[in-house]
Amino acid sequence: MIGNDVVDLALATTQSNWKRKGYLDKIFTNLEQEFILKSSNPNEMVWSLWSRKEAVYKIIIQKGGIRGYYPKKIECMNSDFENGLVAFENQLFYTITIILNDLIHSLAVENNEDFDKISGKITIENLKKINEIPFYELDSKLYAASKSHHGKFEKSVYLQS
Repeated sequence: MIGNDVVDLALATTQSNWKRKGYLDKIFTNLEQEFILKSSNPNEMVWSLWSRKEAVYKIIIQKGGIRGYYPKKIECMNSDFENGLVAFENQLFYTITIILNDLIHSLAVENNEDFDKISGKITIENLKKINEIPFYELDSKLYAASKSHHGKFEKSVYLQS
């Protein structure tokens, strides 16, 4: 399975005030709050952690997990953008996060080797949903896929076998 998430930083800055009282406590674990407070760019850290959590959440749902709002159950174990580790229950997920200007894009997979199998070359008409789970159809085969959009950004990826 694969998950991805994008954050439009310009839009996120106007839509959410993460500095307001209680916001960080509602969404981030104590460890994640440490990453934010120690970061040289706390705004980017907030949204990169959020993006990683969302990408992992998409895998959880693809695997039959319960839909809902439980951001503190999904915990970023480090603040490393290139080799992110995210835990949910007894599972560990691997993430990569890229920040370019006003875009944060996170990819999540179950196996670290799967990063080499990710393709972003998707034609939207080949993106299918089966039981609300996205798949990419190519040459009559279905591949795990993920689509994300926020503000002016949209990213769709799939996992080649």
